[in-house]
Amino acid sequence: MHLKKGDKVQVLAGKDKGKQGVILSIIAKKDRVIVEGINMIKKHAKPSNDNPQGGILNIEAPIHMSNVALLDPKSGKPTRVGYKIVGDEKVRVAKKSGEVIK
Repeated sequence: MHLKKGDKVQVLAGKDKGKQGVILSIIAKKDRVIVEGINMIKKHAKPSNDNPQGGILNIEAPIHMSNVALLDPKSGKPTRVGYKIVGDEKVRVAKKSGEVIK
C-alpha cells in the first residue's frame, strides 16, 4: 500500500478532480481511501444517543485509491511513489523529486 493515513493527496478523477485533502482512513480490502472534504454525500440519520437531533448529515464517502495521487513534499504536485532502502529501513520516495516521504 503506497498511501498511509495522514498523507496529503490530490484527486485525479471524478467530481472532485483537482481538489486536495488529507487521508482520514484506508479500507485496504477494497483499495479505497476516505479523504477529508472529498466525495461528500448526504446521509439520513435517525435520532440516536450519538446524534439526538437526527436529520441529514454530510459525510465523506470512500474513493478508489487509483483516483488519488500523493503530493510531492518538495513541489506540492502529484507524484508516484517508489521505495528505497535507507540504512536498514525501507522508505517511500517521491518519483518526481526523489524526496523521502515521511
